Amino acid sequence: MTLWEKAKAEFLDIIEWTDDSSDTMVWRFPRYDNEIKQGAQLVVRQAQVAVFVNKGEIADLFASGQHRLTTDNLPVLSTLMGWKYGFHSPFKAEVYFVNTRNFTNLKWGTKNPVTLRDPEFGPIRLRAYGTYVIRVNDPAKFIKEIVGTGGHFTVEEVAEQLKNLIVTRFSDMLAESGIPVLDLAASYNELSTFLTGKIAPEFQEYGIEVTKLLVENIALPPEVEAALDKKSSMGIIGNLDNFLKFQSAQALEAAAQNPGGDAAAGVGMGIGFAMANQLGKMVMNPQEPQPAPLSPPPLPQEETSRYFVGKNGKKAGPFDKDAIIGYIRKGAITRETLMWKQGMEQWIAAGQFGEFAVVLQETPPPLPK
Repeated sequence: MTLWEKAKAEFLDIIEWTDDSSDTMVWRFPRYDNEIKQGAQLVVRQAQVAVFVNKGEIADLFASGQHRLTTDNLPVLSTLMGWKYGFHSPFKAEVYFVNTRNFTNLKWGTKNPVTLRDPEFGPIRLRAYGTYVIRVNDPAKFIKEIVGTGGHFTVEEVAEQLKNLIVTRFSDMLAESGIPVLDLAASYNELSTFLTGKIAPEFQEYGIEVTKLLVENIALPPEVEAALDKKSSMGIIGNLDNFLKFQSAQALEAAAQNPGGDAAAGVGMGIGFAMANQLGKMVMNPQEPQPAPLSPPPLPQEETSRYFVGKNGKKAGPFDKDAIIGYIRKGAITRETLMWKQGMEQWIAAGQFGEFAVVLQETPPPLPK
């Protein structure tokens, strides 16, 4: 050490912590034999608190700012040291700097499934995870209860203990809430608030404040997810009849407006019906493979009548008799729908075609408006 360095050390004594980490919660100022000179300068930066400890006892605390250490601003330490009339020689004390900023994006999650009794599914196992944010709001208590005599303490050293506490209280809270499993996804905010209220007093025992806690996901077991999918499929089946009628009407209107001509319109309508029928089979039998039909080659087709349908002032067609019957049964063609076939002088209502009389009798008339 040079002569200048010795002189500087003799007359200048600055105690400070320049934190360049993102996870340090407590740092002890390193000083040989813990000696501090009378009149030393203590520099406490924003989001820091300096804590003086004498022989294991918490003494004085300093908030952010620059402080000159004298008996006036070290009342507790002065009492512990027995300084009645001031001090002029170096004294021994440990100085801890506590980081009071928010430590964010800390994660929690259930290691094992949490068993819950649901009114609809019975006993069920759930997994959950989320994030939380903490800060030290009582530095003296935090050093006493958590840090001890360590010179460097990081958030990882306390996170595991806090995470276990969150998971335990989450299991209790979920059982107390009485929220059905199917409603959990819509209750994350309420669950987060409820859980924060349960763990906040216990975190405070360590001098820690929970500034935010989020329940981000509650995962259902695969068998429950399968049951939900099946229930959704049953809901679709309940409205299948209305759906097919709607599809048929849309296909008929599209055929009437198809600029590609009558033939293209007929092809488009046929494809629409085929898709609707195939969808019905898939929904009604989602897991049953359709066996390949065993049938002889089709018989030669005889010449059949071709029909045109009037829809919204436009014609669609031509269609064969089977296609018209399909439209009638699906509600796309009613008794009042105008139709025409070769050999007729004018368009007439479908109810006047004798070949469709039986099918039209099977279909109820439209409800009165």
